[in-house]
Amino acid sequence: MGRKEKKKSKRSKGRWWKTLLLIIGLVLVTFAGFTLYLLNDVRSTVNNDLHENLESIDTAVTKKKVKNEEPLNILLLGVDERENDRGRSDTMIVLTLDPENEKMQMVSIPRDTEAEIIGDGRVTRMNHAYAYGGSNMVVNTVENFLDIEIDYFTRVNMKGLSQLVDAVNGIIVQNTRSFQYDGYQFPKGQLELSGDEALAYVRMRKEDPQGDMGRNDRQRQVIQGVINRGGSLDIVNQMGNVMEVLGENVSTNMNFQDMRKLATKYNGARKETQTYQMSGSSKTSSGMYLIEMSEEEIQKTHNMIENFGS
Repeated sequence: MGRKEKKKSKRSKGRWWKTLLLIIGLVLVTFAGFTLYLLNDVRSTVNNDLHENLESIDTAVTKKKVKNEEPLNILLLGVDERENDRGRSDTMIVLTLDPENEKMQMVSIPRDTEAEIIGDGRVTRMNHAYAYGGSNMVVNTVENFLDIEIDYFTRVNMKGLSQLVDAVNGIIVQNTRSFQYDGYQFPKGQLELSGDEALAYVRMRKEDPQGDMGRNDRQRQVIQGVINRGGSLDIVNQMGNVMEVLGENVSTNMNFQDMRKLATKYNGARKETQTYQMSGSSKTSSGMYLIEMSEEEIQKTHNMIENFGS
């Protein structure tokens, strides 16, 4: 797929250590500052604990895009891992960062979306790709389904979500539907959530008339909440806790230098956020519930991602 060459923006980049871009699957999108005192610890955690090599992503192409400050596509994956079981990806979001226009876009793909699993051959729920073949298979499957290019990949164990929210001292969301779940009450309006509350907030699905669509919207709210809170961290006291949580629950093909460059060149992208939820028709195949996406919906989503920032 072709790439557009773009001129570098002349806007002020600021000191890179003022901002660190941590993009963590469901919630690894935290903009925060850190001091030189913590630099070596951060680098060690990222390169040793978080980093995962992926054959499915051409890092040379990605590095060229970053150098030219072109929009980037990051696949965020939220996984409920179990003992002796890789788990399935219950959250799939394509995050596009546009540094030139200082905005980002989050496109949610329902977990039950019917798709061909690339490298396996079966046509089934898209969230089976991770269970069948891990990170490489899910990247290849999403790229094939939407005919897009994934530049970075980040996976987070959903159980680590509550720890991350607590590490940034809670988040604020705007709840559009009053409900209760897992012993917690969530009234309509602005809410400040602790880690356990945030986990319950994003996991509720069956009681929501919108089902997965409603849950995906709450997942995007939590991502935005972490972004907003991360930018105001008292980093000397909190970065150590944040990095410990990430090291235990996150995997990404970014290394420390990748994050440093994103923090320098793409930090303005958090100023404006656009969201979209893919939608299709329900069907049952061999007793399995699936969401069938029309060619029009797939093409529309492809265009939204490919043309974002144009």
